[in-house]
Amino acid sequence: MSDVAILVPPIERHPGFNDALHPDRVWIRLLRVAVGLFVLVALVRKTYDATLPGSDVDIGQLYSEFTVQSNLVLGLVLVYSAGRTRARLPEWWDHLLGALTFYLVMTGIIYAVLVAPPDEPWWSWDMYWPQLAHHRLAPLFIALDWLLVTKNVRGKLSRPLTWLIYPSAFLVYSWMRGAIDGWYVYDFLDPTLEGGWPAALTTTAQVLVAFLLIALLVHAGGNARAALATRRKRR
Repeated sequence: MSDVAILVPPIERHPGFNDALHPDRVWIRLLRVAVGLFVLVALVRKTYDATLPGSDVDIGQLYSEFTVQSNLVLGLVLVYSAGRTRARLPEWWDHLLGALTFYLVMTGIIYAVLVAPPDEPWWSWDMYWPQLAHHRLAPLFIALDWLLVTKNVRGKLSRPLTWLIYPSAFLVYSWMRGAIDGWYVYDFLDPTLEGGWPAALTTTAQVLVAFLLIALLVHAGGNARAALATRRKRR
């Protein structure tokens, strides 16, 4: 590599290509910190708006949203990773980025399919700017980061199942909270609406299948990117 740290394990394939997209490149770190800060500032704005009269959610409800939780962690991770070289981060850092890529991609898909107003095109960027940051920019940026930035760590086939632990726990939490105070974070989880539990469970099952498929695709994309940098170890 040129003026960037040597990754461990070292880059074995396409050195020029991987050098140009090395995670220690200044332009990549600047992009990460810029997007991370924008995501966090958007969250601050959402938090402030939740305190205003007439808001449809309070702060507790806001931070019970999958979108807010995943974007909060993503913003912090992007800012933190921008401030440290890859060699100073643990090996499992790439797996964390993969999990966040999966969560944010699903955030974008679920918003476009189930949450967005019916008359809002899925490709539209004309919206309340914190929503744009969390439902459009963040998913797109982290997906491109995951697929393009050089990585040298492959994940095992069990990795997508590990990534599903948080969404599954979130689902249980959402139903438990709804049963206690009557507030469900998303309409498709609400069994008190038309269709009751059968409709809620049917839609949730479809969402879980989508989660699994996207998790597998994100996992495969990460391994394919790593294969462009390192050779598979022989057993």
